[in-house]
Amino acid sequence: MSLLIVGATGTLGRQIARQAIDEGYSVRCLVRSFNRASFLRKWGAELVRGDLCDPSTLPPALDGITHVIDAATVRITDSLSIKQVDWDGKVALIQAAQHAGVERFVFCSILNNDQYPHVPLMDIKRCTERFLAESGLDYTVLQLAGFMQGLIGQYAIPILDNQPVWITGKAAPIAYANTQDIAKFAVKALSIPETANQTYPVVGTRAWSAEDIIQLCERLSGRNARITRAPLGLLRTVRRAARFFQWGWNVADRLDFAEVLASGNPLTAEMDDVYPVFDINPNEMTTLEAYLQEYHSRIMKKLKEIEYEQEKTKARKKRQRSPFKSSD
Repeated sequence: MSLLIVGATGTLGRQIARQAIDEGYSVRCLVRSFNRASFLRKWGAELVRGDLCDPSTLPPALDGITHVIDAATVRITDSLSIKQVDWDGKVALIQAAQHAGVERFVFCSILNNDQYPHVPLMDIKRCTERFLAESGLDYTVLQLAGFMQGLIGQYAIPILDNQPVWITGKAAPIAYANTQDIAKFAVKALSIPETANQTYPVVGTRAWSAEDIIQLCERLSGRNARITRAPLGLLRTVRRAARFFQWGWNVADRLDFAEVLASGNPLTAEMDDVYPVFDINPNEMTTLEAYLQEYHSRIMKKLKEIEYEQEKTKARKKRQRSPFKSSD
């Protein structure tokens, strides 16, 4: 079985690549930059240069490939729009996979995308799921909620650094999952016949509100958070202003997603029927408490080591000071 991973340098994609390599798959990764993806080659993956927005690069990347996992999505720092990457690029990839005779296509989507037709990213994910289902390919769709990895920069680090933590009104609770756990589902979907032409939610063990996460980080770090609430009306104004400029279109599309979070509707799903299909023990899923506990344990240990070294340096400099000499 030969596997092409699209989006392999991303937060989720790299974990899928690691999991697939560890399980003995022949892994090829579609990348735009060999330098940025050099760690994948060190792990044992083959790198092929390509771009979802350049359809001519896709057939060579799919040559000899039997399975595809697509974990790519536009980054907020990209100059390209959500439509260019998450729609035009994905349509080109699916069509190229058809021509290449790919046996299974695993697509990483977003949970509840059918409930927000006015939000570009959600609507495009919904349309991509439909296009994939109608393509004739054997497919598996994994609908995700959020990644635990993103919470470090959003909550843990600002609280540790005494920086503001930004939240939007009464943000919807989200069942964040560890990308390492999601990767297990993605790779298992390749070889389980029952997952063909099916859609599954893959989410964390429970939904967490922003307030819940902040309280957890405060307890683990022993520090108080500086919370700043961004009114939804302000985000809407910024979004409208951004649409006046081409460089702001992608930012505006991302701000539209704030409507999902501010809706108050939890991003979560029941997983009891999913675990048996993938032969995954729910008790092995990472809890958010355990994930953040491990992070804070490591970072607090590092901070203590730094403080200890600083104290040693101060003491050494104090001993090295020349004493005042008294005159005879």
